[in-house]
Amino acid sequence: MKKVSYQGVPGAYSQSAAKKFFGEEIDTYGTDTFEEVLKSAIPEESPTDVNYCILPVENSIEGTVGQSVDEIVKTKLHAIGEVYLKVEHCLIGKGKLDEVTNVYSHPQALGQCSNFIEEHNLKTVPTYDTAGSVEIIKELDDNCAAIASNLASNLYNIPIIKEGISNSSNNFTRFLVFSKEKTIESRNDKTSIIFSVKHEPGALYQILKEFNDNDINLTKIESRPNKNKNWEYNFFVDFLGHSSNSKVKSVLNNIEKNTIFLKIIGSYPIAELD
Repeated sequence: MKKVSYQGVPGAYSQSAAKKFFGEEIDTYGTDTFEEVLKSAIPEESPTDVNYCILPVENSIEGTVGQSVDEIVKTKLHAIGEVYLKVEHCLIGKGKLDEVTNVYSHPQALGQCSNFIEEHNLKTVPTYDTAGSVEIIKELDDNCAAIASNLASNLYNIPIIKEGISNSSNNFTRFLVFSKEKTIESRNDKTSIIFSVKHEPGALYQILKEFNDNDINLTKIESRPNKNKNWEYNFFVDFLGHSSNSKVKSVLNNIEKNTIFLKIIGSYPIAELD
């Protein structure tokens, strides 16, 4: 049976995403941090027998999950799949809505429900995980509630006060699945890379021009601060194609000349948004 690690406790959205990607018949393993998720799938760094791991990388409302991307830069694992999960946030607690003053959840979930939080003048308490916040409020007074999934409500046996509290009903999170092994080309692939450019005029332009000249479609480009050097940035890029394809290989070889470093996060079949 496949064993998949994720950040959080049972009922976390990451666990649901893992089951959506692999199917219900998997063994899941929760960790406290994104770093531990990735390390758990590397035998020499962890005693677990995890085969795969899954991390959220971006949300349709809040954007990139920065902490996750920062850990992906350092891992030896390869992205081998992606999955989109529709996020349906609920307010969960033991009291009534007009009794709630404090709301606990992961910062991304709090941001995704900011309109509801402001409307009801709630004080936010950031936690490490959405489902974990339900576990926390189980021991607290009725004025404390959590933002998490319907599944988390059922698992921890705490009722839902209000469903559908996201700012938008079109709320999706994209996850990447990682493994020690690489994928083979499927002819319907996406590749994720991350790089840092040289401090030279036109360095980034030359990289983007290389993609354009070879008719390779960029589906995402975003800068992230370099954690090791102040005021330097890494660029997180997704594009269509597989890294083993001869044209893509040539482009990656050419753009490397204008980078300080270049990491191929992985190539994987494109997921449907459903």
